[in-house]
Amino acid sequence: MAVAAAESRTVHSLQHNWLVRLFDYKPFLIFLCLLPAAGFLLVFLSYPLGLGIWLAFTDTRIGRVGHFIGFENFVSLWHDQVFITSVWNTLLYTGVATFGKFALGLWLALLLNNHLPFKSLLRAIILIPWIVPTVLSAIAFWWIYDPQFSIISYVLVDVLGWRDTYIDFLGQPWPARFSLMAANIWRGIPFVAISLLAGLQTISPSLYEAAMLDGANSWQRFRHVTLPMLMPILAVVLTFSVLFTFTDFQLVYAITRGGPVNATHLMATLAFQRGIPGGQLGEGAAIAVAMIPFLVMATLFSYYGLSRRKWQQGEDND
Repeated sequence: MAVAAAESRTVHSLQHNWLVRLFDYKPFLIFLCLLPAAGFLLVFLSYPLGLGIWLAFTDTRIGRVGHFIGFENFVSLWHDQVFITSVWNTLLYTGVATFGKFALGLWLALLLNNHLPFKSLLRAIILIPWIVPTVLSAIAFWWIYDPQFSIISYVLVDVLGWRDTYIDFLGQPWPARFSLMAANIWRGIPFVAISLLAGLQTISPSLYEAAMLDGANSWQRFRHVTLPMLMPILAVVLTFSVLFTFTDFQLVYAITRGGPVNATHLMATLAFQRGIPGGQLGEGAAIAVAMIPFLVMATLFSYYGLSRRKWQQGEDND
């Protein structure tokens, strides 16, 4: 009896020691800690992405199982004028809105980096456009751009007398496009400004003092001190801004729904319209998949921008 009890304790001790050694093994702990995040990404990111890519090569419709048709969806889109217009709109929308957000956001960040009264309050106020729900922003701009009750048209016609008729912002293609860009710039400025302000505050004041001793003016200090030191942050913020703008859906769909006559459709809104209300899941997925190369290029730009951090640390760039 005593021998059996001793053997049982020995077996239990060996099992316990094995578990202790396993949990003391660093690679196993890393795998164990990353497992929940990996599972989350697999379920909510990898599976939808894979399913979307598969649907892009099928003729799936809502309520009907599709069949593999190869590149037919992409060939059809290549000859679809609405899709070509949406690609052009997306590139124009992303380029103009990103430039506007960065120009105004950088100027605002430089302004807030100075010693101003109520600086903390100003930073909180600047964040309001970013934290307000997109639908509320869209409703506000819908009123601003209304052909009958627009505050802009009221000021230009009834107050200043510069025009005789109200502007139909959303009823014509080009005014509608630029109206959406203005709304996106207004909403995106806070993200750029606060992010760049955080980067500006990491730059040592001694660098500016040394530049001033060398006789550098304000433009030279910005060009040779601020801009190079801010470049890694600029690359990251620019990448996120491009990704957010390129894939913008809510603002555009809530204000114009792609109108007038499909003139303001972006690739994201067109993919939704074809896939969900139109019922053509395969074609909608193909439009969404066509966005991937642009997003990959933006991500690669961020990678090469981040490599400049080695220059700041006194190392050579790869």
